[in-house]
Amino acid sequence: TIHFEMDNDFMSFVPPHRIYINDLIDKGVVEYYTVSMETQRCWMLINALSKNEVTNYLQKSPLRKYWTIEIDELFVYDAQSYRLPALQLN
Repeated sequence: TIHFEMDNDFMSFVPPHRIYINDLIDKGVVEYYTVSMETQRCWMLINALSKNEVTNYLQKSPLRKYWTIEIDELFVYDAQSYRLPALQLN
């Protein structure tokens, strides 16, 4: 979970940040990425071996100076998109 504080320069860092996040998604590091502008929070599911590895990924973002980060190790993550498609009979 990331809480961010916006200032006048914040939006200028969004395009390079999105390039970085898209690269992590393409590499399979980031499973999902969600942002709420209303609450100024971001949630990511990151594949990593340790919290330090997650921190290293997040520190490379152009938006890192705007962030307060909370890292939680997940025990179970399940979603409909990870399941087999429903069988459809013709």
